[in-house]
Amino acid sequence: MAVLDHISSQEAMALENKYGAQNYHPLPVVLSRGEGVYVWDVEGKKYYDFLSAYSSLNQGHCHPKIVKALTEQAQRLTLTSRAFYNDMLGKYEKFATEFFGFDKLLPINSGAEAVETALKVCRKWAYEVKGIDLNEAQIVVCKNNFHGRTTTIISFSNDPVARKNFGPYTQGFIKIEYDNLEALEETLETNPNVAGFLVEPIQGEAGVYVPSEGYLAKAKALCEKYNVLFIADEVQTGIARTGRLLASCGNCDCPDKNCSGTPEVKPDILVLGKALSGGVYPVSAVLASNEIMNVIRPGNHGSTFGGNPIAAAVAIAALEVIRDEKLSENAEYLGKLFRAELNTYISKSKLVELVRGKGLLNAIVINDDEDSDTAWNICLRLRDNGLLAKPTHGNIIRFAPPLVMTEEQLLECVSIIIKTLKEFE
Repeated sequence: MAVLDHISSQEAMALENKYGAQNYHPLPVVLSRGEGVYVWDVEGKKYYDFLSAYSSLNQGHCHPKIVKALTEQAQRLTLTSRAFYNDMLGKYEKFATEFFGFDKLLPINSGAEAVETALKVCRKWAYEVKGIDLNEAQIVVCKNNFHGRTTTIISFSNDPVARKNFGPYTQGFIKIEYDNLEALEETLETNPNVAGFLVEPIQGEAGVYVPSEGYLAKAKALCEKYNVLFIADEVQTGIARTGRLLASCGNCDCPDKNCSGTPEVKPDILVLGKALSGGVYPVSAVLASNEIMNVIRPGNHGSTFGGNPIAAAVAIAALEVIRDEKLSENAEYLGKLFRAELNTYISKSKLVELVRGKGLLNAIVINDDEDSDTAWNICLRLRDNGLLAKPTHGNIIRFAPPLVMTEEQLLECVSIIIKTLKEFE
Protein backbone atom coordinates (compact mmCIF):
# COMPACT_ATOMS: atom_id res chain seq x y z
CA MET A 1 0.00 0.00 0.00
CA ALA A 2 1.46 3.34 -1.07
CA VAL A 3 1.39 6.11 1.50
CA LEU A 4 -1.02 8.27 -0.50
CA ASP A 5 -3.39 5.46 -1.54
CA HIS A 6 -7.00 6.14 -0.55
CA ILE A 7 -8.35 3.85 2.15
CA SER A 8 -11.77 3.58 3.73
CA SER A 9 -12.60 4.43 7.32
CA GLN A 10 -12.84 0.76 8.24
CA GLU A 11 -9.44 0.03 6.66
CA ALA A 12 -7.80 2.94 8.47
CA MET A 13 -9.22 1.91 11.85
CA ALA A 14 -8.24 -1.71 11.25
CA LEU A 15 -4.64 -0.67 10.54
CA GLU A 16 -4.41 1.29 13.80
CA ASN A 17 -5.97 -1.53 15.78
CA LYS A 18 -3.55 -4.08 14.36
CA TYR A 19 -0.29 -2.13 14.35
CA GLY A 20 -0.73 0.64 16.93
CA ALA A 21 -0.53 0.53 20.71
CA GLN A 22 -4.02 0.85 22.18
CA ASN A 23 -3.32 3.89 24.34
CA TYR A 24 -6.34 5.85 23.09
CA HIS A 25 -10.04 5.11 22.58
CA PRO A 26 -10.90 7.33 19.59
CA LEU A 27 -14.36 8.19 18.42
CA PRO A 28 -14.92 6.02 15.31
CA VAL A 29 -14.37 8.62 12.62
CA VAL A 30 -11.34 8.80 10.29
CA LEU A 31 -10.35 12.32 9.31
CA SER A 32 -8.32 13.21 6.25
CA ARG A 33 -8.66 16.98 5.80
CA GLY A 34 -9.29 20.11 7.84
CA GLU A 35 -9.88 23.79 7.18
CA GLY A 36 -10.88 26.41 9.71
CA VAL A 37 -13.63 24.99 11.93
CA TYR A 38 -14.31 22.02 9.66
CA VAL A 39 -12.87 18.54 9.13
CA TRP A 40 -13.72 15.90 6.53
CA ASP A 41 -13.52 12.13 6.84
CA VAL A 42 -12.04 9.84 4.21
CA GLU A 43 -15.47 9.32 2.67
CA GLY A 44 -15.89 13.08 2.28
CA LYS A 45 -18.41 13.80 5.06
CA LYS A 46 -18.00 17.24 6.62
CA TYR A 47 -18.05 17.93 10.38
CA TYR A 48 -17.70 20.79 12.80
CA ASP A 49 -14.67 20.17 15.02
CA PHE A 50 -15.73 20.83 18.61
CA LEU A 51 -12.60 19.48 20.28
CA SER A 52 -9.81 21.35 18.43
CA ALA A 53 -7.27 18.65 19.31
CA TYR A 54 -7.76 19.48 22.99
CA SER A 55 -7.40 23.22 22.28
CA SER A 56 -4.35 22.92 20.05
CA LEU A 57 -6.25 24.30 17.06
CA ASN A 58 -7.37 27.63 18.50
CA GLN A 59 -6.41 29.27 15.18
CA GLY A 60 -8.38 26.67 13.19
CA HIS A 61 -7.26 23.83 10.97
CA CYS A 62 -4.45 24.58 8.52
CA HIS A 63 -4.41 28.33 9.06
CA PRO A 64 -2.73 29.65 5.88
CA LYS A 65 -0.38 32.04 7.68
CA ILE A 66 0.89 29.33 10.04
CA VAL A 67 1.19 26.74 7.28
CA LYS A 68 3.10 29.25 5.16
CA ALA A 69 5.55 29.86 8.01
CA LEU A 70 6.01 26.10 8.36
CA THR A 71 6.59 25.37 4.68
CA GLU A 72 8.85 28.34 4.02
CA GLN A 73 11.05 27.57 7.01
CA ALA A 74 11.08 23.83 6.19
CA GLN A 75 12.59 24.60 2.79
CA ARG A 76 15.33 26.73 4.35
CA LEU A 77 16.49 25.10 7.61
CA THR A 78 14.71 22.50 9.75
CA LEU A 79 17.01 21.52 12.59
CA THR A 80 20.42 22.40 13.98
CA SER A 81 20.10 21.04 17.54
CA ARG A 82 21.16 23.42 20.28
CA ALA A 83 24.81 22.60 19.60
CA PHE A 84 24.73 25.67 17.33
CA TYR A 85 22.79 28.92 17.18
CA ASN A 86 20.13 29.32 14.52
CA ASP A 87 18.71 32.54 13.10
CA MET A 88 15.11 31.91 14.24
CA LEU A 89 15.25 30.92 17.90
CA GLY A 90 16.31 34.30 19.28
CA LYS A 91 13.59 36.04 17.25
CA TYR A 92 10.99 33.66 18.69
CA GLU A 93 12.25 34.03 22.25
CA LYS A 94 12.15 37.83 22.01
CA PHE A 95 8.69 37.82 20.43
CA ALA A 96 7.16 35.37 22.91
CA THR A 97 8.66 36.86 26.07
CA GLU A 98 7.42 40.33 25.07
CA PHE A 99 4.05 38.90 24.02
CA PHE A 100 3.45 37.29 27.42
CA GLY A 101 5.44 39.70 29.58
CA PHE A 102 8.31 37.52 30.86
CA ASP A 103 12.11 37.77 30.79
CA LYS A 104 13.13 34.36 29.48
CA LEU A 105 11.75 31.37 27.58
CA LEU A 106 12.93 27.77 27.59
CA PRO A 107 11.77 26.12 24.33
CA ILE A 108 10.68 22.50 24.18
CA ASN A 109 8.17 20.30 22.35
CA SER A 110 5.18 18.81 24.21
CA GLY A 111 2.94 19.96 27.03
CA ALA A 112 4.03 17.19 29.38
CA GLU A 113 7.66 17.98 28.64
CA ALA A 114 6.99 21.62 29.47
CA VAL A 115 5.45 20.66 32.82
CA GLU A 116 8.45 18.45 33.59
CA THR A 117 10.73 21.37 32.74
CA ALA A 118 8.81 23.71 35.05
CA LEU A 119 9.14 21.21 37.89
CA LYS A 120 12.90 20.99 37.35
CA VAL A 121 13.30 24.76 37.23
CA CYS A 122 11.22 25.13 40.40
CA ARG A 123 13.26 22.56 42.31
CA LYS A 124 16.58 24.04 41.25
CA TRP A 125 15.36 27.51 42.26
CA ALA A 126 14.32 26.05 45.64
CA TYR A 127 17.84 24.81 46.39
CA GLU A 128 19.86 27.65 44.91
CA VAL A 129 17.68 30.68 45.69
CA LYS A 130 15.18 29.83 48.43
CA GLY A 131 17.69 27.70 50.32
CA ILE A 132 15.75 24.49 50.85
CA ASP A 133 17.95 21.55 51.84
CA LEU A 134 18.99 19.36 48.92
CA ASN A 135 16.39 16.77 47.84
CA GLU A 136 13.84 18.07 50.36
CA ALA A 137 11.79 20.34 48.04
CA GLN A 138 8.05 19.73 47.83
CA ILE A 139 5.65 20.89 45.13
CA VAL A 140 1.94 21.30 45.86
CA VAL A 141 -0.50 20.04 43.23
CA CYS A 142 -4.28 19.72 43.03
CA LYS A 143 -6.40 16.59 43.07
CA ASN A 144 -8.06 15.70 39.77
CA ASN A 145 -5.26 17.48 37.93
CA PHE A 146 -4.14 16.64 34.44
CA HIS A 147 -0.62 17.73 33.55
CA GLY A 148 0.41 14.86 31.25
CA ARG A 149 1.33 11.20 31.51
CA THR A 150 5.09 11.01 32.11
CA THR A 151 6.30 8.93 35.05
CA THR A 152 6.79 11.96 37.30
CA ILE A 153 3.46 13.54 36.40
CA ILE A 154 1.36 10.42 36.95
CA SER A 155 3.04 10.12 40.36
CA PHE A 156 0.87 13.01 41.56
CA SER A 157 -2.23 12.08 39.56
CA ASN A 158 -5.23 10.45 41.20
CA ASP A 159 -6.56 9.06 37.91
CA PRO A 160 -6.26 5.27 38.31
CA VAL A 161 -6.27 4.67 34.54
CA ALA A 162 -3.22 6.90 34.03
CA ARG A 163 -1.47 5.78 37.23
CA LYS A 164 -2.10 2.11 37.99
CA ASN A 165 0.81 -0.32 37.43
CA PHE A 166 3.33 2.36 36.46
CA GLY A 167 5.10 2.60 39.84
CA PRO A 168 7.34 3.11 41.69
CA TYR A 169 6.25 6.71 41.82
CA THR A 170 8.25 9.92 42.13
CA GLN A 171 8.21 11.54 45.55
CA GLY A 172 8.12 15.23 46.44
CA PHE A 173 4.50 16.20 45.80
CA ILE A 174 1.66 17.20 48.13
CA LYS A 175 -1.92 16.86 46.82
CA ILE A 176 -4.65 19.20 48.00
CA GLU A 177 -8.21 19.92 46.87
CA TYR A 178 -8.61 22.23 43.88
CA ASP A 179 -10.23 25.58 44.61
CA ASN A 180 -9.55 25.24 48.34
CA LEU A 181 -7.58 28.19 49.69
CA GLU A 182 -7.70 26.93 53.28
CA ALA A 183 -6.01 23.69 52.26
CA LEU A 184 -3.37 25.62 50.33
CA GLU A 185 -2.59 28.00 53.19
CA GLU A 186 -2.43 25.19 55.75
CA THR A 187 -0.05 23.27 53.50
CA LEU A 188 2.22 26.26 52.90
CA GLU A 189 2.20 27.25 56.56
CA THR A 190 3.12 23.80 57.86
CA ASN A 191 5.59 22.77 55.14
CA PRO A 192 8.61 25.10 54.91
CA ASN A 193 10.10 22.95 52.16
CA VAL A 194 7.38 23.78 49.63
CA ALA A 195 9.00 25.23 46.52
CA GLY A 196 6.05 25.64 44.17
CA PHE A 197 2.31 25.38 43.59
CA LEU A 198 1.40 23.83 40.22
CA VAL A 199 -2.17 24.53 39.12
CA GLU A 200 -4.45 24.60 36.08
CA PRO A 201 -6.44 27.87 35.95
CA ILE A 202 -9.34 25.68 34.80
CA GLN A 203 -9.20 21.90 35.21
CA GLY A 204 -9.89 20.84 31.63
CA GLU A 205 -9.54 17.07 31.57
CA ALA A 206 -11.40 16.80 34.89
CA GLY A 207 -14.47 18.25 33.20
CA VAL A 208 -13.82 21.98 32.68
CA TYR A 209 -13.98 22.87 36.38
CA VAL A 210 -13.80 26.66 36.78
CA PRO A 211 -12.57 27.77 40.22
CA SER A 212 -14.31 30.30 42.43
CA GLU A 213 -13.94 33.99 41.58
CA GLY A 214 -10.67 35.27 42.98
CA TYR A 215 -9.22 31.83 43.71
CA LEU A 216 -6.15 32.25 41.53
CA ALA A 217 -5.34 35.75 42.80
CA LYS A 218 -5.62 34.66 46.43
CA ALA A 219 -3.58 31.52 45.75
CA LYS A 220 -0.86 33.66 44.16
CA ALA A 221 -0.90 35.99 47.18
CA LEU A 222 -0.40 32.98 49.48
CA CYS A 223 2.51 31.81 47.34
CA GLU A 224 4.10 35.25 47.63
CA LYS A 225 3.55 35.26 51.41
CA TYR A 226 5.40 31.95 51.83
CA ASN A 227 8.01 32.51 49.07
CA VAL A 228 6.62 29.74 46.87
CA LEU A 229 6.59 29.82 43.06
CA PHE A 230 3.15 29.96 41.43
CA ILE A 231 3.30 27.68 38.37
CA ALA A 232 0.38 28.03 35.91
CA ASP A 233 -0.15 25.13 33.53
CA GLU A 234 -1.84 26.93 30.64
CA VAL A 235 -1.13 24.25 28.04
CA GLN A 236 -4.86 23.81 27.41
CA THR A 237 -6.36 27.00 28.84
CA GLY A 238 -3.89 29.52 27.45
CA ILE A 239 -3.54 31.43 24.19
CA ALA A 240 -7.04 32.94 23.94
CA ARG A 241 -9.06 29.77 24.62
CA THR A 242 -10.94 31.17 27.62
CA GLY A 243 -11.52 34.67 26.26
CA ARG A 244 -8.22 36.10 27.52
CA LEU A 245 -4.69 35.56 26.32
CA LEU A 246 -4.15 33.54 29.50
CA ALA A 247 -6.90 32.05 31.66
CA SER A 248 -5.04 33.25 34.75
CA CYS A 249 -5.57 36.83 33.56
CA GLY A 250 -9.09 36.77 34.99
CA ASN A 251 -10.92 39.93 33.93
CA CYS A 252 -7.86 41.68 32.56
CA ASP A 253 -8.95 43.39 29.33
CA CYS A 254 -5.98 42.77 27.05
CA PRO A 255 -7.11 40.23 24.44
CA ASP A 256 -4.92 41.44 21.61
CA LYS A 257 -1.47 40.98 23.11
CA ASN A 258 0.24 40.50 26.46
CA CYS A 259 -1.30 41.80 29.68
CA SER A 260 -0.71 45.55 29.62
CA GLY A 261 -3.24 46.11 32.38
CA THR A 262 -3.34 44.46 35.80
CA PRO A 263 -3.88 40.72 35.44
CA GLU A 264 -5.57 38.73 38.19
CA VAL A 265 -2.42 36.60 38.35
CA LYS A 266 0.98 36.78 36.76
CA PRO A 267 2.52 33.33 37.24
CA ASP A 268 6.08 32.99 38.41
CA ILE A 269 6.43 30.16 35.89
CA LEU A 270 4.13 29.91 32.87
CA VAL A 271 3.72 26.61 31.00
CA LEU A 272 2.47 26.76 27.39
CA GLY A 273 1.91 24.28 24.57
CA LYS A 274 -0.84 23.12 22.19
CA ALA A 275 -2.08 26.34 20.49
CA LEU A 276 1.42 27.82 20.71
CA SER A 277 1.81 26.23 17.27
CA GLY A 278 -1.80 26.43 16.10
CA GLY A 279 -1.82 22.66 15.87
CA VAL A 280 0.70 22.66 13.03
CA TYR A 281 3.83 21.41 14.83
CA PRO A 282 4.77 20.29 18.36
CA VAL A 283 5.84 23.42 20.25
CA SER A 284 5.80 24.11 23.99
CA ALA A 285 7.57 26.54 26.28
CA VAL A 286 8.28 27.53 29.86
CA LEU A 287 8.52 31.24 30.66
CA ALA A 288 9.82 32.90 33.83
CA SER A 289 11.74 35.88 35.20
CA ASN A 290 15.51 36.21 35.02
CA GLU A 291 15.81 35.42 38.73
CA ILE A 292 14.06 32.09 38.28
CA MET A 293 15.26 30.99 34.85
CA ASN A 294 18.91 31.88 35.48
CA VAL A 295 19.26 28.81 37.70
CA ILE A 296 19.34 26.77 34.47
CA ARG A 297 22.86 26.51 33.13
CA PRO A 298 24.37 24.61 30.15
CA GLY A 299 23.85 20.89 30.54
CA ASN A 300 21.05 21.15 33.13
CA HIS A 301 18.23 20.64 30.64
CA GLY A 302 17.88 20.19 26.91
CA SER A 303 16.05 18.88 23.87
CA THR A 304 17.41 18.10 20.43
CA PHE A 305 14.26 19.44 18.77
CA GLY A 306 13.42 22.14 21.34
CA GLY A 307 13.78 25.58 19.78
CA ASN A 308 14.31 24.28 16.25
CA PRO A 309 13.86 26.80 13.41
CA ILE A 310 10.53 25.38 12.23
CA ALA A 311 9.07 25.51 15.73
CA ALA A 312 10.24 29.08 16.16
CA ALA A 313 8.77 30.28 12.86
CA VAL A 314 5.48 28.46 13.45
CA ALA A 315 5.06 29.78 17.01
CA ILE A 316 5.63 33.40 15.97
CA ALA A 317 3.02 33.05 13.21
CA ALA A 318 0.57 31.30 15.54
CA LEU A 319 0.77 34.08 18.13
CA GLU A 320 0.45 36.76 15.48
CA VAL A 321 -2.80 35.14 14.32
CA ILE A 322 -4.16 35.22 17.87
CA ARG A 323 -3.32 38.92 18.13
CA ASP A 324 -4.24 40.11 14.64
CA GLU A 325 -7.53 38.22 14.36
CA LYS A 326 -8.60 39.19 17.90
CA LEU A 327 -9.35 35.59 18.81
CA SER A 328 -9.49 36.28 22.55
CA GLU A 329 -12.34 38.70 21.99
CA ASN A 330 -14.12 36.25 19.71
CA ALA A 331 -13.79 33.44 22.25
CA GLU A 332 -15.16 35.67 25.01
CA TYR A 333 -18.20 36.75 22.97
CA LEU A 334 -19.04 33.36 21.49
CA GLY A 335 -18.51 31.57 24.79
CA LYS A 336 -21.12 33.73 26.52
CA LEU A 337 -23.51 33.14 23.63
CA PHE A 338 -22.90 29.39 23.69
CA ARG A 339 -23.61 29.07 27.42
CA ALA A 340 -26.67 31.31 27.22
CA GLU A 341 -28.19 29.29 24.38
CA LEU A 342 -27.51 25.97 26.10
CA ASN A 343 -28.81 27.22 29.44
CA THR A 344 -32.13 28.04 27.78
CA TYR A 345 -32.39 24.39 26.76
CA ILE A 346 -31.00 23.00 30.03
CA SER A 347 -33.63 24.86 32.07
CA LYS A 348 -36.20 22.42 30.67
CA SER A 349 -33.97 19.36 30.32
CA LYS A 350 -33.83 16.23 32.46
CA LEU A 351 -30.82 14.93 30.56
CA VAL A 352 -28.31 17.77 31.07
CA GLU A 353 -27.54 19.11 34.53
CA LEU A 354 -25.49 22.17 33.62
CA VAL A 355 -23.08 23.84 31.24
CA ARG A 356 -19.89 25.46 32.57
CA GLY A 357 -16.75 27.05 31.23
CA LYS A 358 -15.07 30.25 30.12
CA GLY A 359 -14.65 31.56 26.62
CA LEU A 360 -14.82 28.65 24.19
CA LEU A 361 -13.71 26.03 26.72
CA ASN A 362 -16.99 24.54 27.94
CA ALA A 363 -18.55 21.30 29.05
CA ILE A 364 -21.99 19.90 29.73
CA VAL A 365 -22.66 17.45 32.55
CA ILE A 366 -25.00 14.60 31.64
CA ASN A 367 -27.43 13.46 34.32
CA ASP A 368 -25.91 9.99 34.63
CA ASP A 369 -23.02 8.37 36.49
CA GLU A 370 -19.42 8.26 35.27
CA ASP A 371 -19.62 4.57 34.42
CA SER A 372 -22.52 5.03 32.01
CA ASP A 373 -22.16 5.16 28.23
CA THR A 374 -24.74 7.92 27.74
CA ALA A 375 -22.20 10.67 26.98
CA TRP A 376 -20.33 8.38 24.59
CA ASN A 377 -23.55 7.53 22.75
CA ILE A 378 -24.46 11.22 22.56
CA CYS A 379 -21.06 11.91 20.96
CA LEU A 380 -21.66 9.15 18.44
CA ARG A 381 -24.99 10.75 17.51
CA LEU A 382 -23.37 14.19 17.37
CA ARG A 383 -20.92 12.68 14.88
CA ASP A 384 -23.81 11.38 12.81
CA ASN A 385 -25.32 14.87 12.89
CA GLY A 386 -22.08 16.52 11.73
CA LEU A 387 -20.32 17.62 14.92
CA LEU A 388 -17.33 16.02 16.65
CA ALA A 389 -16.89 16.07 20.42
CA LYS A 390 -15.60 13.64 23.04
CA PRO A 391 -16.62 12.68 26.59
CA THR A 392 -14.33 13.12 29.56
CA HIS A 393 -14.85 11.26 32.83
CA GLY A 394 -17.81 9.31 31.55
CA ASN A 395 -20.70 11.72 31.96
CA ILE A 396 -19.12 15.03 30.82
CA ILE A 397 -18.84 16.24 27.22
CA ARG A 398 -16.25 18.92 26.47
CA PHE A 399 -16.95 21.50 23.75
CA ALA A 400 -13.95 23.49 22.48
CA PRO A 401 -14.24 24.61 18.84
CA PRO A 402 -11.58 26.61 16.99
CA LEU A 403 -11.63 30.26 17.98
CA VAL A 404 -12.00 31.37 14.35
CA MET A 405 -15.65 30.27 14.48
CA THR A 406 -18.28 32.83 13.46
CA GLU A 407 -21.49 33.59 15.32
CA GLU A 408 -23.53 32.01 12.51
CA GLN A 409 -21.49 28.82 12.69
CA LEU A 410 -21.74 28.70 16.48
CA LEU A 411 -25.53 29.02 16.42
CA GLU A 412 -25.73 26.25 13.83
CA CYS A 413 -23.62 24.06 16.12
CA VAL A 414 -25.82 24.87 19.11
CA SER A 415 -28.79 23.72 17.04
CA ILE A 416 -27.02 20.45 16.24
CA ILE A 417 -26.16 19.90 19.91
CA ILE A 418 -29.69 20.63 21.17
CA LYS A 419 -31.28 18.52 18.44
CA THR A 420 -29.01 15.62 19.40
CA LEU A 421 -29.60 15.97 23.12
CA LYS A 422 -33.36 15.96 22.57
CA GLU A 423 -33.02 12.53 20.99
CA PHE A 424 -31.83 11.22 24.38
CA GLU A 425 -34.38 12.96 26.62
